[in-house]
Amino acid sequence: MARFGNARDLGRLWQRRGLHTKASTSLRPSASTYGLRYGPPLLLATLGAGYYVSAHPAQPILLDAPTAWTSWRPSLTRSYSDTAAQKPDSGKKEQDADKKSGEQDAPPQTRVAQGYSGKDDTTGASAWQTITSSLSSPTTSIANIGDSLLDYVIPYWVKVLPGYIQKLQNELSMAPGSLAEELWYEANDPETNPEIIWDASVRVSDQLCEEELAFREKRAQFTKAALARYLDIPEATIHPDDVPIIAMCGSGGGLRALVAGTSSYLSAKEHGLFDCVTYTAGVSGSCWLQTLYYSDVCQRSHAKLIRHLKNRLGVHIAFPPDALELLVSAPTNKYLLAGLVEKAKGVPDADFGIVDVYGALLAARLLVPKGELSVSAYDFKVSNQRRFTDNGSQPLPIYTAVRHEIPLAEQMDMQDPVIAEAKARHESWFQWFEFTPYELWCEELSAGIPTWAMGRKFENGRTVWRENGLALPEVRVPMLMGIWGSAFCATLSHYYKEVGPFLRGIAGLAAIDAMITERDNDLVKVHPIDPASIPNFALGMRELLPPSCPESVFTHKNFQFMDAGMSNNLPIYPLLRPGRNVDILVAFDASADVRTDNWLKVADGYARQRGIKGWPVGAGWPPADETMEEIQHDLDEAQAKSEAQANEKVNEAKAQDAQDKQKHKDLSYCNVWVGTTEERISNDSPPTSKQVEEDWELMHEHSGITVIYNPFLANPAVPGVDPRTSDFMSTWNFVYTPEQIDGVVALARSNFQEGAERTKRTVRAVYERKRKQREQRERADRERRWRWRLKQGRVAGHRMGAGDHGDHFS
Repeated sequence: MARFGNARDLGRLWQRRGLHTKASTSLRPSASTYGLRYGPPLLLATLGAGYYVSAHPAQPILLDAPTAWTSWRPSLTRSYSDTAAQKPDSGKKEQDADKKSGEQDAPPQTRVAQGYSGKDDTTGASAWQTITSSLSSPTTSIANIGDSLLDYVIPYWVKVLPGYIQKLQNELSMAPGSLAEELWYEANDPETNPEIIWDASVRVSDQLCEEELAFREKRAQFTKAALARYLDIPEATIHPDDVPIIAMCGSGGGLRALVAGTSSYLSAKEHGLFDCVTYTAGVSGSCWLQTLYYSDVCQRSHAKLIRHLKNRLGVHIAFPPDALELLVSAPTNKYLLAGLVEKAKGVPDADFGIVDVYGALLAARLLVPKGELSVSAYDFKVSNQRRFTDNGSQPLPIYTAVRHEIPLAEQMDMQDPVIAEAKARHESWFQWFEFTPYELWCEELSAGIPTWAMGRKFENGRTVWRENGLALPEVRVPMLMGIWGSAFCATLSHYYKEVGPFLRGIAGLAAIDAMITERDNDLVKVHPIDPASIPNFALGMRELLPPSCPESVFTHKNFQFMDAGMSNNLPIYPLLRPGRNVDILVAFDASADVRTDNWLKVADGYARQRGIKGWPVGAGWPPADETMEEIQHDLDEAQAKSEAQANEKVNEAKAQDAQDKQKHKDLSYCNVWVGTTEERISNDSPPTSKQVEEDWELMHEHSGITVIYNPFLANPAVPGVDPRTSDFMSTWNFVYTPEQIDGVVALARSNFQEGAERTKRTVRAVYERKRKQREQRERADRERRWRWRLKQGRVAGHRMGAGDHGDHFS
């Protein structure tokens, strides 16, 4: 971070800043404004999470500069810094040394430069001091008891917390020389953020953007060579049209999905399958996986990603000392806080909530490498990932989020308000948004914007420039990581689905469970924690967007995004988008409820609604057991009136049980389904797809999309690791030891190995089917051309009958 030795340097900074702003400097918000805006959420998040995850007093953590923070609050130095107390003259000697070097005054002990007036900050500063003093005063009084007793009363990090908070407040103030002031200057510097001078417009189209189409052409060259290696066939014999478009996706599930998905992708890479992939897609933790894979931290290596996770996941993301150290120390603070400052300054009416804090904490834990020094600025914008996709050398990552559309009763065109409200409740739904290095796009709106334009305001499909003639920089990755993984923004209905099974097992709560279930239509509309927001790019476009768009799209200033797992924990929908033409979908499902919530089955309704041909309807886990009514009916039917009748019923039950087992065969580590593209005359639903048992079933000419489903299940080859019973694999757990990571990696690797050969046979069968279909088309085209020439009286390029009047000797 920049440091200013004298007023002349500060003057140059202000002159440069004036080039990019028309606003008067006197209108800048005060330091207290940003202290009050950022301080309480950060303080509450770090304090609450720190106390919650600390099962025992934390061990002392030595800071890089042990006494640096004490310079912000001299009163705290007497309580916590024994070294400073023993050497009272050290500060005076350092000031004298600085005087002799150029006869300059020593640097001030705050980030407020000399001559800076703080008169307007008195109220805000007092409020901030009230917050921090409530933390520091008890610590000071307790410290008088004695260090030995203090260690038993509170963790060590509580003593140093006020110093961190004070330093963070000063860094986030807009005082000259503060970090926030420097970040805001860079936000208005086209050399640092060139996109702020680029014009952008909303693209209204169902087609893929030009950048993605160009990527597909380049990627086809790599996947052709990779397929030849994977199937062990000569590359020269492969026609480009025969190469299947393969998409690989990972589920949501927090760190469990991140670690397990990384191991699955690594296994696919080692077997040669990952290089054949054109698209990757993720939900929640799998979005974090993609972010890290394309970062300079992991350098497009899943093996390096696993090593990185071992180094960084041993501490909770919100453990105060580690989190605050990264937020107040260079160089990490500059990258982690840039998005927060840009949002607060550039969007005055934007809400600053827990998702923003959560994203900053996630980035501090995941995007910062071991050593916490070599942070790359390129890792903090999704659009920068096109460095690795423009030439086709890497798959195109697709990130997902959803917007919860809840129609208002007054918007329903109905006279009866009661019926209107009931219909509004019933018709709430989730709109899917996809993020790629090229575009932010929504299928329901049939519209999107360039990824580098996320965060700026739009109206009537055009950029709304700020007063200084510039736009805001692209939304930073930390905020997006918070959005993609914001499972805590779920509705009350989703929350209860997580805890309901545990409550039902408690005696006396059955009635409460029934009552809550009856009110599910109300709970599905309530979000206890507000989702994060991004400026709405569809404002003023009522006449250009489809008539099916809800009214809120044209009236709300911001889109509120949340974890796509609220709708479907597998990112299937973006991969079914027309134009992507996916032939094989490889899904790694590390969901917590992998057996109960059939995420593949959920996609049936989407495919039916969108008219997508080829989706394997009925794919996924077999149906659950009989309902209570069916069980009661079976019991009534099973009442025997004689011994012979009883024996007969037993034999019938055994035979029926055998049929049921054959019909509802449980899933294994690798499961394959294939859809059909055959046209149906009737309006009936297409027949349910069966699991593929033999490769020839994939060769039918009407075969559609092939799904290879790999659930994250326990494996006898890896004892002691079970996603259903291992506590550390909870979605809400944010601490993994290296040993636990090794266990999850080993389990995912073993599961992939179980189905590796079947996966390869499936890919080969789809390749052979496409080759056969191409050859049939070519033969049909040749025959059609031959028939046309025959009809025109032409054979071998000559008209029949021409030149048959004898040769020149006749």
